[in-house]
Amino acid sequence: MPLTRRNYILLAVGFAVIVLGFVLMTGGGSDSPEEFNYAMFSWRRITLAPILVIGGFAFEIYAILKRF
Repeated sequence: MPLTRRNYILLAVGFAVIVLGFVLMTGGGSDSPEEFNYAMFSWRRITLAPILVIGGFAFEIYAILKRF
């Protein structure tokens, strides 16, 4: 097998980080179209979530290429 059990565990951790990033991006909509909701531009959605997603993908690459 080209990947060991440890590689699969690292892949699962990376996938969980990616999912967490996408979950943090959700929400921020307004109930009424006449009202603008500034919560959609929060630090969590604009900065933290994309960093987690990109970091998760980078970790996935590391998990695949790491040899144990």
